[in-house]
Amino acid sequence: MSAMAADALGSFIADRVEVGVFAVDLDFQITLWNRFMATHSRHAAADVLGKNLFECFPELPRNWMERKVRHVQALRNYAFTSWTQRPYLFRFDHNRPITGGVDAMRQNCTFLPVKNAVGEVEQVCVTVQDVTDTAIAQEQVERSLAALEREKAEQRKLIRQLEQANNQVMQSEKLASIGQLAAGVAHEINNPIGFVNSNLGSLAGYANELMTVLDAYTGIHDQLPAEVQATVAQQIDGIDLAYLRDDLADLIAESRDGLDRVKRIVQDLKDFSRMGETQTQPADLHHCLDSTLNVVANEIKYKADVVKCYGELPDIQCVASQLNQVFMNLLVNAAQAIDGRGTITITTGREGEQVFVAVRDTGSGIAPDKLNRIFDPFFTTKPVGTGTGLGLSVSYSIVERHGGRIAVDSTVGEGTEFTVWLPVRPPEPAAAA
Repeated sequence: MSAMAADALGSFIADRVEVGVFAVDLDFQITLWNRFMATHSRHAAADVLGKNLFECFPELPRNWMERKVRHVQALRNYAFTSWTQRPYLFRFDHNRPITGGVDAMRQNCTFLPVKNAVGEVEQVCVTVQDVTDTAIAQEQVERSLAALEREKAEQRKLIRQLEQANNQVMQSEKLASIGQLAAGVAHEINNPIGFVNSNLGSLAGYANELMTVLDAYTGIHDQLPAEVQATVAQQIDGIDLAYLRDDLADLIAESRDGLDRVKRIVQDLKDFSRMGETQTQPADLHHCLDSTLNVVANEIKYKADVVKCYGELPDIQCVASQLNQVFMNLLVNAAQAIDGRGTITITTGREGEQVFVAVRDTGSGIAPDKLNRIFDPFFTTKPVGTGTGLGLSVSYSIVERHGGRIAVDSTVGEGTEFTVWLPVRPPEPAAAA
């Protein structure tokens, strides 16, 4: 085939392939412009051949184009640019629907060196391939993947929330079980306390009668024969009857006082542990606080002095056992926040149709970056192994169910104050466990 025939064939092919083909010399004069380029640029070959590329198309990225051509010339090798790197070289319209998501034809560009007989690059041929369909499909896939990832993230969030809710339910069930166990133990303790207290009452009566008999025998001691007096003196030698008389009465009184204290603690434990209750009833918050303080006394007495600043409070509609749980969490947290020994101050009062209970400690305080997370399930500022991170979360839920709120004020190095606000009459429906 002659060179002329080969050139004609090449031009024929170049004009009929669905790929843009054009060439420029090293001065960027256009030397080839196929039908694809003429059709999409709306510039016929006769209008652009022999002219400068950038004068015909001033919108082209000139600096980038010049670097690309010089690069091909210097390396004498082809170069390729994907549409993902540069969406297009020529801003050609595309015939896809507007819903396709692209504003112009997406193009892959290949820069091919055209060499002379001695291997020097005289021209650079550029192919412009329409890959709009591929681009639209890929962008749709990316949008679908992004939507799927968002859905997965939402699912993971829902799963975490479900786990948190499940753990809170489990925690509530554990607390209910512990409360039922404590109530049962308190009930069983009441029985022996009852008969021991009754026996002590009888013992006190018997002791008084024995003292009366002893006084009668002591009164006739001097009237007894000498040998009888000697025998009695030998029997009671070393016994201080006066001390026994006084100490026996004191022992019985102290024992009965101790039993009364045990009865109060057991009653407070029963009041505190009424975990099965779900219906609201009128309750005295001061009584709730006092019974809770008795229950957690062992946690507090070695760490802090408790100062009560009780105001005037009406009875409020609530589930008392649940609020006892809230007060217990706040009081124990306050004690654990104190290094060494400090003070826990409990303040109560009423403002309009709301009452408040504030628990302030002189502990280490909470850092500002942690303050907005303290009510999150499983978040804790305590060392690993010393807290579950559920106490404040459960307390928050309980107060919220009562139509109230918890406010917190903390200063690092000075202490923290939690304030529980509760309506005198909670909104319907009644709070449930």
